Amino acid sequence: MAEAALHTETTCKIRHVHIECPICLSRFTDPKILDCLHNFCLKCLQELIDKQDPKTDIIICPMCKKETSIPDGGLSDLLSCFFLSSLIDDVINREGPKEGINSPVSTCEGCDEGLEAVSRCVDCDANYCKTCLDHHAKLKAISHHQIVYAVGSSNERPKDKDKTETQKCRKHTDQELCFYCDTCELLVCPKCAVLDHRASNHNLSEINDSIRSYRRAVDEALQKFDECRKQFQKVDDSFKYSQQRMQLMVARALRNIVAKEEEEITKIRNASHLLQERVTQIGQERGEGFESIQSSNHDKMSRAEQIVASVNDLMQHADNFELLDLKPKVMHNLDFHKELQFQTVQHSKSFIGFKSHDIVTDADLGEIREEEKWEVNTEFDKYGGGDGEFINARDVACFSNGDIVVTDTLRQKLSIFTSKGSYKSTGGQSGTEDGKLKQPFNVAVTSDDLLLVTDGQDVKVYDRELRYIRQFRPSQNQVEGQSKSLLRGIAVDNKDRIAVADCERKVISLHNMDGSIISTIHHDDISSYCHLSVSSKERLIFRNYDKMKLVCVDFMGNEVFNISNSIDGKPLRPLGVCCDDAGDIYVSVYCGGSGTNEIHHYDASGEHIGCKARSLYNPQGMTFTPTGDLIVADALSVKVLHRL
Repeated sequence: MAEAALHTETTCKIRHVHIECPICLSRFTDPKILDCLHNFCLKCLQELIDKQDPKTDIIICPMCKKETSIPDGGLSDLLSCFFLSSLIDDVINREGPKEGINSPVSTCEGCDEGLEAVSRCVDCDANYCKTCLDHHAKLKAISHHQIVYAVGSSNERPKDKDKTETQKCRKHTDQELCFYCDTCELLVCPKCAVLDHRASNHNLSEINDSIRSYRRAVDEALQKFDECRKQFQKVDDSFKYSQQRMQLMVARALRNIVAKEEEEITKIRNASHLLQERVTQIGQERGEGFESIQSSNHDKMSRAEQIVASVNDLMQHADNFELLDLKPKVMHNLDFHKELQFQTVQHSKSFIGFKSHDIVTDADLGEIREEEKWEVNTEFDKYGGGDGEFINARDVACFSNGDIVVTDTLRQKLSIFTSKGSYKSTGGQSGTEDGKLKQPFNVAVTSDDLLLVTDGQDVKVYDRELRYIRQFRPSQNQVEGQSKSLLRGIAVDNKDRIAVADCERKVISLHNMDGSIISTIHHDDISSYCHLSVSSKERLIFRNYDKMKLVCVDFMGNEVFNISNSIDGKPLRPLGVCCDDAGDIYVSVYCGGSGTNEIHHYDASGEHIGCKARSLYNPQGMTFTPTGDLIVADALSVKVLHRL
């Protein structure tokens, strides 16, 4: 009983799908067929066409959006679906509960009646009586459902027989429709055939013949569809196979990539170990060479000191007669200084570096460089008055993240760029009145990324976003007999002690971070446009352009060296100066014209080592990045030099 109820429910669902209009969702009333074979109530189609352009001669199917031409006589001349009308009438006649009747052994799922003559639709897995089966077969013909009949062969469909009901011609109402014109695709009566379809090119046939031909055409089309279905299945199976194969290939490729990654990492790690061992070996060999030379020099000095000590002792304790007797020996021993020659160290031997390759091949990470060279790695040179542009790049500073601050003295601005030269922001002309720059010149950065700017008589402090924080004034207010203060050079050591050069008063003042004074150093060689640097050895280095001098003093003001910038008779006027972590000094120099200027390298004692960069336009301020690159403010551009 439960199974019979389930079949009844399923049958109702199937039945309602086929007898309800998709527009009004009610049972069809005068159903009409569009060219796309979708069915709708005549009234629903009329309402649909009323909402469209009244001048249009087509109707658009609301199901598939295909177009159907409206006949000259209007929508009523569209083909009627007599099958649906008949099916609805049959359903109406058979609806209603069957109370008091025992459930039969077999139940038709079209009319819910128990009948002995039952046939079966294999595709729907449903039983039908002979009457309902005819409707079902017609309804499902387009899907080519397989029907198993109760009579004859189990899989053989009975021969077609004429199921066409007699209909009258609309034009000649006393005549029956008995012909079909394939040319006009219309049912016609004998009068229509004679009067309207007698042309030689009209193809007329009897309805039964036309139906048989029509069924054959449908069967052929369905057979072709079966071939399409098989082709689709074949293609779909190939997709499934390809997807499975692709998944296997992806998994295998990922495993191979990981394996190759491990292999290359092992190669790179081995190559890295070899390079490390080589660098360590070079360092040890050079260190041993330094120690050997240093030991030899110490031995020579020790022997000399022993001779000097003996001579001093003799001169103090021997009498005059003894001294005169020993004079030849004493003087002979004192001749040692003529042969006392100390071996000097080659500064170039203190350098060792590594140049990595942009593309690592065969675990070749790079090469060890035993000689120091520099090349321009990045340059940005947008000339003008807009954002990211400058007219006179005077000085540079670098934050811990690699961002570069550029001072433009003509535009009175500070600009921030990335390490690759991309513009980020501008500051120094907005904010409070105190925060506005009037005469910006040199800049420096503290260990916690505070930016210090010399601006006339004041040192102004900004954060990394160029927001004004505070300021302090190093020199006392002007008094009678003293020049007005004008700050130029500024530098910060690794303990965040601030050195500021006052070119008018020829003073370098040393300050704590809060601006409080530590000491004041006077020096006559402090000149206008003075650039200043501080080394790790608590020494201040500044230049004098006019006298072509490079001067170094300690924090107490004691002069360490004062050298002339003239190499092999060639005058070199110093412009900017900075120190690296080891205390070596780099000086930008003017050589006589734009585009001919250079950067020279000195050791911590002021000994000239060599030229490191040539053909610069007008290099001024310089600084080092956290990674050891040298940034140069070259007036019309900013250059980043990389040590090879």
